[in-house]
Amino acid sequence: MDFRYSAEDEEFRAEVREWLRENLSGEFAAAVGTGGPGSEHEHFEIRRAWELRLGEGGWIGLDWPKRYGGREASLMQQVIFGEEYARAQAPGRVNHMGENLLGPTVLAFGTDEQKARFLPAIARGEELWCQGYSEPGAGSDLANLRTTATVDPQTGDWLISGQKVWTSLAHEANWCFVLARTDPASQRHKGITFLLAPMDQPGIEVRPIVQLTGTSEFNEVFFDNARAGAEHVVGEIGAGWGVAMGLLAFERGVSTLAQQIGFEIELDRVVAEAKANGAIEDPALRDRLLQSWMDLKVLRCNALRTLGSPDPGAASVAKLVWAGWHQRLGTLAMDVAGAEATLAAEAPYELSAAQRLFLFTKSDTIYGGSNEVQRNIIAERVLGMPREPRGDAK
Repeated sequence: MDFRYSAEDEEFRAEVREWLRENLSGEFAAAVGTGGPGSEHEHFEIRRAWELRLGEGGWIGLDWPKRYGGREASLMQQVIFGEEYARAQAPGRVNHMGENLLGPTVLAFGTDEQKARFLPAIARGEELWCQGYSEPGAGSDLANLRTTATVDPQTGDWLISGQKVWTSLAHEANWCFVLARTDPASQRHKGITFLLAPMDQPGIEVRPIVQLTGTSEFNEVFFDNARAGAEHVVGEIGAGWGVAMGLLAFERGVSTLAQQIGFEIELDRVVAEAKANGAIEDPALRDRLLQSWMDLKVLRCNALRTLGSPDPGAASVAKLVWAGWHQRLGTLAMDVAGAEATLAAEAPYELSAAQRLFLFTKSDTIYGGSNEVQRNIIAERVLGMPREPRGDAK
C-alpha cells in the first residue's frame, strides 16, 4: 500500500483540523485532554454531548455507506481523522464499542433491517453500546461462556440469563451486544449466538467495579431473563462465534494509529517531566526514554505495515507489543518522578498523571485478550504449532 498522502487527503486533513479548532471551544474546551484510559469518568456529560456534536458534523462511522450516516471515507482519510483527533487532544470518545466494534460487525453480518435500525443512530451519536463478552469463568477464553439464551414461546424473543464482567461503560450504554449459548447441548465454540439487547429493561442489573485508579469504567452486568428481540440476532443462530471473531478483527485497525498518537503525547509529558526535575541527567533513565521513543516509532511502522492486512496474527501481534510498551511507559513515568511518585498529588488523595498512567497500564496486558492468549493465537494460527492441551479435551 502507498502511504503517501494525496492532495485530496491533505484537503481532508485541513478540513478535520479546522472543524476541531472551531468546535473544541465553549463547553467542550473543558473536556480537552480528558476521558482517556483510566479517566473515563472525567467530564462524561460534556463528552456525551460531544458525541452528538461529532454526529452533527458527520465524523462518526467515516467509512460507512452514506445511506447509514457515513462518508464512505478512504482508509487513509480514516487514519488522518484519528491522528488529528488525537493531536488535538479532543475528548475521549464514549462510544468506541458502537462505532468501532458493533457498527462494522452489523455492516459485515447484519441484515438490511439491522443496518437501517442501528447504524444511523450510532452515526448521529445518539445510542451508546457496551460489549457483553467476558464472564467470571470465561475471560480471555470466551468459549467457556455460560450465559444462556432461550426462546420465549409466546413472543419469540430471546431470554438472556447469566453474568458478564469487565463491561466498559455499561452504566451509560443504551444497548449491549451479547454472546450467549443458545444450544444447551453445545460445547466450546459451537451453539453460541450474537444478540443485541437494550440495557433499559427489567432483568438487567449493572454493578460498578472499582479499579486501582479509584474509578469505575468497568462493570458487572447480570441478566435475569432480559430480552433481545427475535430480529436482533446478528448472523445465524448458533453461529455467533464467527461473528464474535470478526468483531475482534475490527477492534484493532485504524484506531491503533490514533492510539499511538496518544502514546506519543504521554511520552512527551514524561520527557518534559524528566527535563524539569533533572531526571534526564541520569544516563540509565535517559537511555530508557530514548528506547521508549524508538520502540514507539517501530510500533507505528508495524501498524502501517499491517493496516488492512488479512494476516490472522496481525491483530494479536499489535496488541501484544503495544500493551507491553505502554506498561513499560507507566513504570518509566514513576521512575522519572522519583520519590514524589509515592506522594498524593494533592489533598484529599488524588492521583497524579504519572500515578494514574502507572496503575492503569497494569491492565493493558490483560484486557482485550491477555498476553498469554495473544501468544497462543500467534503460535497456533500463524506459526502452526500444536494447540495448547485443554482440560476439557475428550
